[in-house]
Amino acid sequence: MTGVSIDLAAKSPLYVGLLFGGQSGEHDVSITSAKAIASALSQNPRYHVQPFYIQRDGTWRSPDVSKKVLDAGKGLQDSELLTNAAFFLPTEVQQVDLWFPVLHGPNGEDGTVQGLLQLMHKPYVGNGVLASSVGMDKIAMKAIFANAGLPQVKYVALNRWQWQQDEPAWSEHIEATLGYPCFVKPSNLGSSVGISKVRDRTQLKEAIASATSYDPRIIIEQGVVAREIECAVLGNEQPQASAIGEITFTSDFYDYETKYTAGMADLIIPSKLPDNVTQAVQSMAVKAFQTVAGSGLARVDFFYVEATGTVLINEINTFPGFTSLSMYPKLWEYSGIPFTELCDRLVALALEKHG
Repeated sequence: MTGVSIDLAAKSPLYVGLLFGGQSGEHDVSITSAKAIASALSQNPRYHVQPFYIQRDGTWRSPDVSKKVLDAGKGLQDSELLTNAAFFLPTEVQQVDLWFPVLHGPNGEDGTVQGLLQLMHKPYVGNGVLASSVGMDKIAMKAIFANAGLPQVKYVALNRWQWQQDEPAWSEHIEATLGYPCFVKPSNLGSSVGISKVRDRTQLKEAIASATSYDPRIIIEQGVVAREIECAVLGNEQPQASAIGEITFTSDFYDYETKYTAGMADLIIPSKLPDNVTQAVQSMAVKAFQTVAGSGLARVDFFYVEATGTVLINEINTFPGFTSLSMYPKLWEYSGIPFTELCDRLVALALEKHG
């Protein structure tokens, strides 16, 4: 590494700006993830963690207020919020050597904050603007995966205006192309927010109305009978794939409540798969990561259609959850990298990328 990275690699303590909260529907999940990461980083005397909480309206709060949020594990109450505040960055931002954005969903994981951090000319953990934006937008992601030859479920993409112009024609097209059941999803959202499983035309209309309330661009995917498996990726130019994990659940599908409620889903690590399937998933995970120009970390999700032995890529998550229920850190823990070391490696990869 050259330039500023040499100085930062040797600097102690390294001021790490932990950015969390944010304007997406995953605000609370972000706080939980950030609390775990702050705890891990604080165990290393080399790091001085400077937390910065972003209110739901986008206002950045100072480290002293942000630490109270982390300690409480929940966002500020209405009486504690800064209101009618012009956008500004707390003065402590100037002390930060490296940023660790722990933001899930739009206005955090989608390239917007990454662009801001890029303009600060400071290293930051995780994916850059391109990978982050592609990873958040399902329509763009699927187009790029298709171009790379990665197999996927059949899908239809459309926007709210197209749907409103001719609902019957679009309904017929979706039914002929995908059939039922199918899944309706906002193009830009994470953590299974706004997703519906539909089995007939009435449900299809309701689901599209719901999804377009989150995002005017939506995607409808063919339902498949498959096992849901996931692979973690870590690295920059030479990324590594973890062991494979599998999610099992008793609910109808892996929705927001199932994902973030203890006891509603089980994470199986490692997933019991044939060796050739495991190797195929790991290879496809790395290829997907490289296809979107990934850096640092990602979790890549797949469907394994056991009846045909087919592996289909579902999506890439450019900043997966770091909660106690989250698959990403659990996969690396099984693969030999405990949580504290994983956070340390992510910092090292950020310095490497910046250099």
